[in-house]
Amino acid sequence: MASLPEESSLIGEDDRDAAVRRLQEAYAEGLIGHEVLDERLHQALSAKTQSKLASVLVSLPEEQPGSTATIAAAGGRIKRRGAWRVPRVLKVGSAYGRVRLDLSRAVIEHPVVDIELQLGTGGARITVPRDAVVDVEGLSTGWKDLRYKVPRRPRPGGPTIRISGVMGYGRLKIRHALR
Repeated sequence: MASLPEESSLIGEDDRDAAVRRLQEAYAEGLIGHEVLDERLHQALSAKTQSKLASVLVSLPEEQPGSTATIAAAGGRIKRRGAWRVPRVLKVGSAYGRVRLDLSRAVIEHPVVDIELQLGTGGARITVPRDAVVDVEGLSTGWKDLRYKVPRRPRPGGPTIRISGVMGYGRLKIRHALR
């Protein structure tokens, strides 16, 4: 007769979501191939215990602490520019007010940077490096549309900036740095 897994070793949706996110990041960073990603995603989504989920992630490097940062303000401005260090995941939240993120001279150590916006009213402007690739598929705008013009001559080798989240009544403008 097969023994039932211990209650403490069962996983929840949060554990499963975290594993899927780590697998997707490993794929985006080139640590695993497409076939491996598909196989491990299937295993992670069907795992029922911590040990099964851990076996899916066993060959991946440990997640770096401090790779997520949050900038939040109820009102007023949120502004980052100059030589600031960009985390792997940057969460920006503002009920009302302007957001200005200038990544053109920032220190970007990760090949993929996720910027999650949670903005009520007020606009946002993000300046990305000249050679950056911008992905805005995960962004939902409410009142105004997104303004982003893909460069005619993209430069290879830059980071991928994925922008996602929700914007209420403001407009998001994304532009590439001139130098």
